[in-house]
Amino acid sequence: MSNTWTNCEGLTRRDGLKLGLGGLIGGGLSGALSAQARASEGSGSRHKNAQADACILVWMDGGPSHYETFDPKPDAPVEIRGSYQPIATQTPGIQFAQPMQKMAAISDDLAIVRSIRHDQGNHGAGNHYMMTGAPPRIPVGCGAFVSFHPSLGSVVSKEIGAPHGIPAYFSLPRMSRSGGPNFLGSKYAPFVVPDDPNRSSFRVRDVTIPTGLTDGRFSSRQQIRQRIDTMMRFNDASVADPTLAVDEFYQQSLQIISSKEAQAAFDIHQESDAIRDAYGRNPFGQQALLARRLVGAGVPFVTLYSGGWDHHVDIFNALDKKLPPFEATVAALISDLKEQGMLERTLVVVLGEFGRTPKINERGGRDHWSNAMSVVFAGGQTPGGQVIGATDRQGYAAVERVLSPENFVSTIYEKLGIDPGQMMYTGEGRPTHLVSDATPITELMS
Repeated sequence: MSNTWTNCEGLTRRDGLKLGLGGLIGGGLSGALSAQARASEGSGSRHKNAQADACILVWMDGGPSHYETFDPKPDAPVEIRGSYQPIATQTPGIQFAQPMQKMAAISDDLAIVRSIRHDQGNHGAGNHYMMTGAPPRIPVGCGAFVSFHPSLGSVVSKEIGAPHGIPAYFSLPRMSRSGGPNFLGSKYAPFVVPDDPNRSSFRVRDVTIPTGLTDGRFSSRQQIRQRIDTMMRFNDASVADPTLAVDEFYQQSLQIISSKEAQAAFDIHQESDAIRDAYGRNPFGQQALLARRLVGAGVPFVTLYSGGWDHHVDIFNALDKKLPPFEATVAALISDLKEQGMLERTLVVVLGEFGRTPKINERGGRDHWSNAMSVVFAGGQTPGGQVIGATDRQGYAAVERVLSPENFVSTIYEKLGIDPGQMMYTGEGRPTHLVSDATPITELMS
């Protein structure tokens, strides 16, 4: 059925969706707010010695090469070491790959983990393992979008909750393959902002009052309810008619679209030209700036999604174009958080699902490789200027301080004050560990 039909007052179903009243479909605002009402301030299991209030997870979908980023191997044969030379960083004794100029300049704020490895070498499985800390229960296809366990963001949404009027978990500009809530339920799914903040016309969906509805006709609660109540209702729960969620939560939606404080969190145009230029005048750069604004407004978890890191072909020409603006944006995010006094309580993590093969293939690319990868941590009281673990001389495998996705996920939970060893319960009441090995990476804890 089309969403464009109108009621007899001339209010279309699409207008209702734009008002945030139909957001239960696709992670919209009303669904997020109703979740917030049910979850409120979280489950109360957050411990008092949390080292961070929020996490920005920069997700490099496809699997970035550890060789060309944070684990160069200058002594390896050319078919392994590739085209880039290592460069010195701000931290004596630590080298990054040649394109990582801006990140090298702030290395004292970074902790590089070079020794996480796992056995899930395709995108679907690798995404799931790193996003949840749980390997998939059954074999999955390489391109699969699977959910057998709640994602980091969904758990944080449940355990911490969010400030009044703002969802707890955002994903920009899309949800990652395994970024959903699984048995926690749709109320802990991310609020996705697909629009491009680099556009001068940027507005967040479900937050802006639709054009033509701003003349005061809908200023009163009674008038809004009167018009929405005349819409057709589908009472069968299996239909999931979005208007059924309006009765309890439309007032919250109205509050956020009329709240100056809430609107300010999304108004990226308030930022100076200098700040916007530093992040990069491109979609990813401005999404990173929006992530900083959301964290500043009290949002505890933001996934900043960057796709296109699956370089099976012509990797060096691709990275010549892709890496400089990407790493400049991440460096700007970390530096800006520090300048704003937010870095100490904001954890920034940069990773993908795995690394890339040691030997450059016949097409000039690198293939999937889960035996070695690099993960960057900054902020959240993480001791900087250090490298944890190591791969062998040619980068084939993690060989020193070998760590798992479980260790990685447990670290984020511990940083945020969430017990990674707690028991959770599925919708059927089945108990399950949040993380099976709830051991954080001690070098990253202050």
